[in-house]
Amino acid sequence: MAGFTCLCFKRKVSRIAWLLCKRTEVRKHTVCRIFTSGSNTQQQQLSSARGSICMYSTESSINGCTALLYRNHGDPAQVVQLENMALPSVGAKSVLVKLLAAPVNPSDINMIQGTYAILPNLPAVGGNEGVAQVLEVGSQVKALKPGDWVIPRDAGLGTWRTAAVLAEDDVISLPNDIPLFSAATLGVNPCTAFRMLSDFEELKPGDTVIQNAANSGVGQAVIQIAAARGIQTINVVRVRPDLTQLTDRLKAMGASHVIKEETLRRHEMKELFKTCPRPKLALNGVGGKSATELLRHLQVGGSMVTYGGMAKQPITVPVMRGPYGECWMSSAP
Repeated sequence: MAGFTCLCFKRKVSRIAWLLCKRTEVRKHTVCRIFTSGSNTQQQQLSSARGSICMYSTESSINGCTALLYRNHGDPAQVVQLENMALPSVGAKSVLVKLLAAPVNPSDINMIQGTYAILPNLPAVGGNEGVAQVLEVGSQVKALKPGDWVIPRDAGLGTWRTAAVLAEDDVISLPNDIPLFSAATLGVNPCTAFRMLSDFEELKPGDTVIQNAANSGVGQAVIQIAAARGIQTINVVRVRPDLTQLTDRLKAMGASHVIKEETLRRHEMKELFKTCPRPKLALNGVGGKSATELLRHLQVGGSMVTYGGMAKQPITVPVMRGPYGECWMSSAP
């Protein structure tokens, strides 16, 4: 079933990407790239294109855009359509932007399906994340100027479009000398990782964090932020054909340990904890048995933070037996 879900998701994403790139008119005023993942080579190629992106026309006479729009909730492959949209004039406190890049996240798909906790009013443009370049600013806009790069302040802005007129307060500016992929994916996963590492436990250098879904966007951000703070990470991944390459890649990012899901239930964990302290914090993006195993390895008084449920299974709290035969439950605030 997991394989089918993954295949189905990839099919939906591929159709969305195809729809966005379908019309050659998209390239008249902007380079709008949509992606789900990319190799280092692909990212370098996209980053090297930044110069050509900035050379595209920044004329302020754009009065329309091409967008991926949905009028009803349902299967993204069925309800998302590529449509032309009129743009309003630039008001005193608004800005005209062209979208440079926008990813496809699971939450984007869930919004279209109508299963996400936050849903925009319909009809809606898909996409919660992305980076855009300012083309024109209103007379009362003070913090932005043409040429600036901006990202959405909140979810639901609708980034799967070639251009938009937005309120100044709807976007946040950022440096335009960072990689394009990094800019386009800055607002969700890295922020989630940063807050989880900061808000629930007072972590100090030498402390340990354990996480599942370690190769996800959030997981990779956790690894890098933790490494910069001197915090050790135990990173749990599923078995896959390229496990060795994945392990090497995560360790190159700063991962202290990379282990398989099955290892959580084996004696090897006791050996692992001879080299690092038990985790003070567990980060769960999977749920089900994986979350249960994370809880088993937390130190007493530690916390588990759940930010996702890819397994679509409930979290079960394990009952542990103490040294005198008493039962106690793992701590999971």
